[in-house]
Amino acid sequence: MNGSVRRGFEPVRDAFADVLAGMSGGAAFSVVRRGEVLVELWGGPGWTRDTLVVLFSGTKGVVATVLVPLLDPTSRVKSYWPSFASGGKENVLVSEVLSHTVGLPYVEPNLPLLDNAANAAALAAQRPLWTPGSRVAYHALTYGYLVTELLRRVTGLSAGSLVRTLGFDIHLGTPASEDHRVVPVFRAPGYRISTFLTDPIRRAIVDRMYRGLLESDVVNSAAYRRAELAAGGATGTAAAMARLYDRICSGLLPGDVLATATRTWSSGVDAINDRPVRFGLGYELADPIGTYGPAPDAFGHSGAGGGRHGAWPSHGLGFSFTTNELQAEDVDTRGSTLLSALASCL
Repeated sequence: MNGSVRRGFEPVRDAFADVLAGMSGGAAFSVVRRGEVLVELWGGPGWTRDTLVVLFSGTKGVVATVLVPLLDPTSRVKSYWPSFASGGKENVLVSEVLSHTVGLPYVEPNLPLLDNAANAAALAAQRPLWTPGSRVAYHALTYGYLVTELLRRVTGLSAGSLVRTLGFDIHLGTPASEDHRVVPVFRAPGYRISTFLTDPIRRAIVDRMYRGLLESDVVNSAAYRRAELAAGGATGTAAAMARLYDRICSGLLPGDVLATATRTWSSGVDAINDRPVRFGLGYELADPIGTYGPAPDAFGHSGAGGGRHGAWPSHGLGFSFTTNELQAEDVDTRGSTLLSALASCL
C-alpha cells in the first residue's frame, strides 16, 4: 500500500489495507474536500499513483457533468435529433433518456459494439420496449450511444472532446500516449452481472444489453479505449475522479443546474435487473442499498466490477474507488467498507 491520509483519517487507511489484503488485483481510493486531499491511497500489482483504469459506467457521471448544462431536460429529443421521432418516440423527453426510462435498453440489429454513429442511428429507428417514462431500467450501453449523438448534434463535438475541456486526468478516447499507464482489468472467480436477477427471460435481455462485453477481452483493447464510448469507455485515476466530484460540489456546475441534475427523475425496482435504482440526470443517486454510503444527498456513478465515484455535497467532498479486479455486486464489499470508514472520520 502507498499514499497518505490526513490526520484523523487513519481508519480509512486501515480499511484500505484490509481491502487490498483480500484482493489479487490493485485498487486506489481518493477523497478530496474543498480542494484539500484527505485520502490518496493505492496499491496492488503494477499500480502507481498515476495508474489509469477503465471506469466502465463511472464514465456516465463524467459525461453527465459536461452534458447537463447543455441540454434542456424538459425538451423533446426530436428538437435536437429529428430522426429520433420515429417508432413511437415523437414525445420522448431528454429527461427520459438521461434517467433510463426511455425503453431502449439494447440495440436490435447486431451492430459493431464500438460504432457510436451506427448504433445511434439504429436506436433512432427502433421502437421502445415500453411507453417512455413509464418504467425505469438501466440502459447500460445504449445510454452512451444516445447521449453521444445528442451532444454531437448540440455542440458539433464528440463526447470525448467535451470531457477533455474539464481538464482532469480522465480520458474518453484515451490517446496512445497514455496506454502505458493503463492497467488491464480482469474478472475475479465467480464474477457475474445483474446479481439481483433470477428470471431467465429477463436474463436473456441482459445478455442482449451487454453483448458479452464483460466476458471478453474487448475492454482491455486499445480499440475500446479509443472508441469514446460514453456509457463505459473512459479511463481515469481515483485522484482525478475525486477531484472532479469535489469541484462539482464547489461550483464546477452552476447551482441551479446541479440541483436539477441531482433531484430524483426516476426510481424504483429496475424493470429488467430487479435492482433498486434511483437516477438524476446522468447521475446515480443515493439508493436503498447504500451504494454511495450513508449520505442521503450523495450522487455519482458506479462502474461494473466495483468502481464507486461520487460526492457527498453536505460534506463538500468527492471520492473515488478504482480497481482492476471485477467482483460481483452481491459479494463485493470494498466500496462500502471504504465509505463506511470515511463516514466515521467526518
